[in-house]
Amino acid sequence: MRILYSHRIRSRDGQAVHLEAMVAALRAQGHAVEVVGPAGFATAGLGGASRWLGWVREHLPGWAGELAEMAYALPATWRLAGAARRFAPDVIYERANLFHPAGALVAAQRGVPLLLEVNAPLAEERARFGRLSWKKLAAESERFVWRRATRVLPVTTVLAGHVARAGVPPARIAVVPNGIELPDFPPSRPRAEEGTVILGFIGFLREWHGLEGILRALAAAPEAPRMLLRIVGEGPARAGLESLAHELGITRQVEFFGLAERHAVPGLIAGFDVALQPAAVPYACPLKLLEYMAAGRAIVAPDQPNLREILQHDRTALLFEAGDAAAQWRAIATLAGDAALRRRLGDAARLDIIQRDMTWPGQARRVVALAEAAMAEHRAPRRRQTEGYAEPMG
Repeated sequence: MRILYSHRIRSRDGQAVHLEAMVAALRAQGHAVEVVGPAGFATAGLGGASRWLGWVREHLPGWAGELAEMAYALPATWRLAGAARRFAPDVIYERANLFHPAGALVAAQRGVPLLLEVNAPLAEERARFGRLSWKKLAAESERFVWRRATRVLPVTTVLAGHVARAGVPPARIAVVPNGIELPDFPPSRPRAEEGTVILGFIGFLREWHGLEGILRALAAAPEAPRMLLRIVGEGPARAGLESLAHELGITRQVEFFGLAERHAVPGLIAGFDVALQPAAVPYACPLKLLEYMAAGRAIVAPDQPNLREILQHDRTALLFEAGDAAAQWRAIATLAGDAALRRRLGDAARLDIIQRDMTWPGQARRVVALAEAAMAEHRAPRRRQTEGYAEPMG
């Protein structure tokens, strides 16, 4: 199969992991994949973002930055159309973004199916966090692309509900979660049962991630068992967390590792005894959770619908009521004091990854099956049209 992969990613973060892992899995399965996106993506460093986009957001008002995003749709569509002419794809696969109709327009022009990967209701998300001025236009732009896709591939069932409420028929929606590269996470031995218990978090550091509450609880916790918090990642919340750790007098119990190269992530997670997801947006499929599971770590996470699509309380994780800091710390303390429970949950979580094939090769196979079905649907009207205009006999 010939797949034209369209995206508008400009930074090396979790989005890039998804893109590169899916492309690699598709190619490994024998499919030809051509990737079309911003020119600077290929040379961006880990955690690096577009300088142009950074300048726009810093120096222009929100509405002007959004106009720049809309303007970018023209060269993006032009590049994708040119790639489609050269590559002659069987299907276009696009990672959805706001003000990015390139895939919908080129797929319609070429008469090929469009598979649209959706990771968030971006118009709603950006409006909620105050980063959107043209709210109605953004929402209409997003719905336009969702409705014109042959298949919409949200990463959770919760997100599928957002897509359906936008007017996409359920028959055209198929949930395809994130995945992991299982060979990157070989089975690891449990850490020693005695000694310091390592709590770990990996990801981009934002205020809403809830790590401040972990620091405060750690400062108030009794000395036994002794706990150490390792935070792997960068982001706008880091400075505040470092300051808080100093204020609370727990700098020796908190380690900030900064950005980690992808090849180092499995080893870092293997060093956690308890892997933390203090908070999550209500529709996401957090990549870190799948990595924690593959590494066989004991997980503490909020009890909310999208995460219950991945985790099961007391089988693959301990779940706490979202927003309940006391309940979260009780779960952490329970795991810190029970090595056998940590092993049981971690082993079950890794087994779940394997049995449900929550891997990038597995997700690539699901995408290909959906693409084949979409291609068959596209061929059917052409056959009917040809048969309808057949010359009469005799």
